[in-house]
Amino acid sequence: MPTNAQTPALDTVPIGGFRTVIATAAQFADRMVADCLAARAAREAGAPLAPKLAFSSNGQGVSLAGADRDFADVMNQADFVHADGMSVVFASRLPGRKRLPERIATTDFFHDAAEAAVRSDLAFYILGGSEAQNAAAYDAIAKLYPNLRLVGRRNGYFSREEDAAVCADIVASGADVLWVGLGKPLQERWSVANRERLAGVGWLKTCGGLYAFLAGEAKRAPGWAQAAGLEWAWRLLQEPGRLAWRYFVTNPHAIYLMLTAGPPPARPVNAEVNG
Repeated sequence: MPTNAQTPALDTVPIGGFRTVIATAAQFADRMVADCLAARAAREAGAPLAPKLAFSSNGQGVSLAGADRDFADVMNQADFVHADGMSVVFASRLPGRKRLPERIATTDFFHDAAEAAVRSDLAFYILGGSEAQNAAAYDAIAKLYPNLRLVGRRNGYFSREEDAAVCADIVASGADVLWVGLGKPLQERWSVANRERLAGVGWLKTCGGLYAFLAGEAKRAPGWAQAAGLEWAWRLLQEPGRLAWRYFVTNPHAIYLMLTAGPPPARPVNAEVNG
């Protein structure tokens, strides 16, 4: 099994029940590249590897996992869980914890990943969202990164009976990174359930509402609000009907879990590029 001794494990800190990677966005993108190049080498050698799973942690996810043991088990099958929410970063600053260097918001990380992919000739596949949103996001990515290899796209409206065919199309495309925008918790469950079918792909990166931002349907909060951990409030002002219940119920629950939850069950995590 190919390995890369130059790519060390990413250290983690337990926050809200998840092993959260201690990395900057640039370091996380470098890890993506290393994993994908190793997966490509294995694929070309006729021994494709199951992809690494990269999930995100925010208040919604922490609360969901705290209320649903099955979802917590799904999350803890990820090779990497990164701090998508600023509340996770704040929780890492409590006494006795290892500090996270920064937030790795998926909406921003996509651009770090795209730039790294261009430098390393990695290919992206865009999965999820409505047909119109998926197409608009795909076109926006192509305009932003004309040298990025985009090898396919598909909306997120397909049945579980179609999963095998969808995965076969993705593998056949030669994708190195599959962006999975099916919404939490479906995207995490789908990634775990279909991991073996996607052998040969390097990374499965869940991305929630990323395509809405790329398609221009949603706007990011101002920088000061993001830094203060108030992006949720900005989003609430934009979509109060859809998000009020989610934030007012999940935020207090998530904060409690970030303060009190112990580490998840032990398992080997990202010990080596193909470990």
